[in-house]
Amino acid sequence: MENHQVPELSRPLAVERLGKQDIETRILASDAERAALATRFGLLALDRFEASVSAHRAGPGARARLTGHVTAEVVQACVVSLEPVRSVVSEGFSQLYDLDPSATPAKEVAVAPGIEDDEPEPVGPNGLDLGEAVAQQLALMLDPYPRVPGASLPPAQDPLGAEDGGKRRPFEALRALKPR
Repeated sequence: MENHQVPELSRPLAVERLGKQDIETRILASDAERAALATRFGLLALDRFEASVSAHRAGPGARARLTGHVTAEVVQACVVSLEPVRSVVSEGFSQLYDLDPSATPAKEVAVAPGIEDDEPEPVGPNGLDLGEAVAQQLALMLDPYPRVPGASLPPAQDPLGAEDGGKRRPFEALRALKPR
């Protein structure tokens, strides 16, 4: 028997409830859920996290479409100074799901920017978890390189002497490093 962990933000939707009509849900994460998600995503804090989602059966076969909008107030560490960087994430999303619980994810995932209908995500053994779906969307929306305004790395030292107009040779730079 497999061990299935419950995600930090779980809002299961039974696949049997899905039809052609939209099922609309509003998700508001609790303090404990936000703290757990902040830990999972390496955030300093997740002060607010909410989403509105709409789910329905879509296309041929056993598929579902989940569309929605995620809004979050996040605090990340600056990649240069490690100071807190506050930001607001507010974006829409659309995701296709394969409702066959025996479906396995593809071994390789090809992401094609600008193409709305990539391969559908498989639904877990307990159905479609709207909470986990919006948590994954938040992870994709986070700034991978947050910076405090004005933060910059110190200029790199050029061992080849480009600051001299590039007149030095590489071996001269190595010779300068050798103790005398």
